[in-house]
Amino acid sequence: MRGPHNIWRLIRTGATFERTGAMRVALDAMQAPRNVRIAARVLGWPFRWLGYKGDPALPPITRAITALGPAYIKFGQILSTRPDVVGVELADQLTYLQDKLPPFPTETARQMIQADLGRPLDEVFVEFSEPVAAASIAQVHRARRADTRQEVAVKVLRPNIGAAFARDIDAFHFGANMIEALSPATRRLRPKDVVQHFQDTVNGELDLRLEAASASLFAENTRNDKGIQVPMPHWGLSSRRVLTSDWAEGISLGDIAAIRAAGHDTTVLAERILQLFLAHALRDGFFHGDMHQGNLKVAPNGDVIAYDFGIMGEIDEYTRRVYAEILMGFIRRDYDALARVHFEAGYVPRDRDPAAFARALRAVGEPIFGADASQISMANLLGYLFEVTERFGMQTRTELILLQRTMVVVEGVARSLDPNLNIWKAARPVVEDYIKANLGPRAFLKDSRRIAHTLQRAMPLMPGLIEDAIWRARQRAEPAPKPQWFSWRSAAIGSGATALMVALLAVIAS
Repeated sequence: MRGPHNIWRLIRTGATFERTGAMRVALDAMQAPRNVRIAARVLGWPFRWLGYKGDPALPPITRAITALGPAYIKFGQILSTRPDVVGVELADQLTYLQDKLPPFPTETARQMIQADLGRPLDEVFVEFSEPVAAASIAQVHRARRADTRQEVAVKVLRPNIGAAFARDIDAFHFGANMIEALSPATRRLRPKDVVQHFQDTVNGELDLRLEAASASLFAENTRNDKGIQVPMPHWGLSSRRVLTSDWAEGISLGDIAAIRAAGHDTTVLAERILQLFLAHALRDGFFHGDMHQGNLKVAPNGDVIAYDFGIMGEIDEYTRRVYAEILMGFIRRDYDALARVHFEAGYVPRDRDPAAFARALRAVGEPIFGADASQISMANLLGYLFEVTERFGMQTRTELILLQRTMVVVEGVARSLDPNLNIWKAARPVVEDYIKANLGPRAFLKDSRRIAHTLQRAMPLMPGLIEDAIWRARQRAEPAPKPQWFSWRSAAIGSGATALMVALLAVIAS
């Protein structure tokens, strides 16, 4: 239903920002130029009366976003981790969106749990609290199992949340189509693909059985990692709308004062969070895709507790190697190698000048080194990166959208703990370890063994494949007299000999 009816939704979005006073706050935070401010006022003011009123007790931006619905709230959660982009005051306001949204009635949650688990709630839990946290998609209750007396967290989806998200995302699709139609230059950023990726991610978050599976896999991947804890799901007490997991006791990562009062080293925590994320993304290719402060705690022993696994990211092995080489190029300040990686991976069109691209990357990377992190404007850096990508015709890589977005969020969380964190210095040991294991001689031998084993498994198919390839080649060739000695029997014998030779090579290589 991505029709013109969505224009109404987009108009109400702008009108809500205007009515709540969020428009001016947002423009100030983005340091928007005068012409943009004038245009926003001219287009927004006549429709002001159509905007949602929101909760007058909330700050303007938070008031507008909560009034507009869950998809907008998700976007606000990301911005809440970037005080260097939107300013400290606005970032503080947006932290409200992480886990302090208005809850729905506990009685509604009890009814949903009973309906999904097929048993009266009192038979399942001997204790069941009021909501302890409420976010855009679900809320959490503290409970105690009736059978084991174990303390658990019970997550319940908001009623009708699927329909609410579908409405917002439908409007986003319509807006993306309009943007590409009215401004062809934006097509390289692939806004339609970006919205589709966001939709796919959210759809996965609306099934708590998938979240339970993600939590289980993430716990398995990180079982040997130091400094991290993962609450385990309780499969027998989980369903599409209900997820029961271990209760995790700790201090929210958003409460910096409490963390320091408890004696935890915020600099160590900042480095650990960044390094854990990079290790999971590079080593495992499976990472937590929603690592804002509302989904992280600090345990009494100093471990980082990660929870809420509704959004997870996956990266194939080839992309992980490219990503690691790009990071290492920046860390080593080897801009020629960095440019070469972009061209070899197809991220930059081959008709562009590699030397010019290397110089552009140098202009992005050099200001980072030798400067205190607090002196680097991430907003200016992102703005210049946008100019570089536009100049060299780079397209948005949809497979890296979640990785890039999460990297921004993780950096924001780490900087909230240590504003002077040097992200490149913290990242270097993780990236170097990955490169040693995956881009050196050991990796070559491992890849060779995998290729040999794959060929070995395919041996029974080889005669037919080779014979089929010969037949197709003959069909494409110009008609010519056939030599008397040629026959399909001889071709089959030849293909069998070739297959045997390949098999021998595979055995030797393995």
